[in-house]
Amino acid sequence: MNRILTIEDDPIVGRDITDTLREGGFDVEWVRTGREGLAHAVDPTFDVVTLDRVLPGIDGLTIVKAMRGAGVDTPVLMISALSDVDERVSGLLAGGDDYIAKPFAPDEMKARVQVLLRHRRRSLQPVVTWLQVDDLEIDLIKRSAKRAGNEISLPPVEFRLLDYLARNSAQIVTRTMIFQSVWDMHFDPGTNLIEVYIGLLRKKIDLPGMRPLIRTVRGSGYMLG
Repeated sequence: MNRILTIEDDPIVGRDITDTLREGGFDVEWVRTGREGLAHAVDPTFDVVTLDRVLPGIDGLTIVKAMRGAGVDTPVLMISALSDVDERVSGLLAGGDDYIAKPFAPDEMKARVQVLLRHRRRSLQPVVTWLQVDDLEIDLIKRSAKRAGNEISLPPVEFRLLDYLARNSAQIVTRTMIFQSVWDMHFDPGTNLIEVYIGLLRKKIDLPGMRPLIRTVRGSGYMLG
């Protein structure tokens, strides 16, 4: 369960936030002062912080600056009744990741927290720079490939297709999945475009005497591996 820290001095708003997020399935810890908030905010085990801009003692800008200065990169959703552009900009420049103005709709609060969580999960994923399937090697930085030590010349679309197949190696990928990931089409246009590019890849990767790597799974799609 994701842990959310809510720093809010207004008892009504604080209760609204905690109730809303708990109903959304989050584990919420609520603190009411800036000093207490700062002590909790530097704890990196929280997944998101909702932070009131105006707090007694230590204000929200000071808290988010202290977090970033301490190397804590927990996403911060700034919350304030001060909704003018300068206030939003100052909050974001201080290190906030998003800004929502009071009064806010509960569904918008949950949605913004969920978006921050998705971004955090993506940022924590290791960066992949190299893929290997059998004796096929793909360098994602140089955007190059080779099999059994032999360089393979791949134009951009062919490389994107091979990259996608390799990231999903040993799994069947459908035509629709390929269109969406390689051509950014969210539907199957009913052309033979994929068959053409699979054929081009096969000529370069599945050379005579080598074990075929690209397989057609009849009625389902394709598989690399």
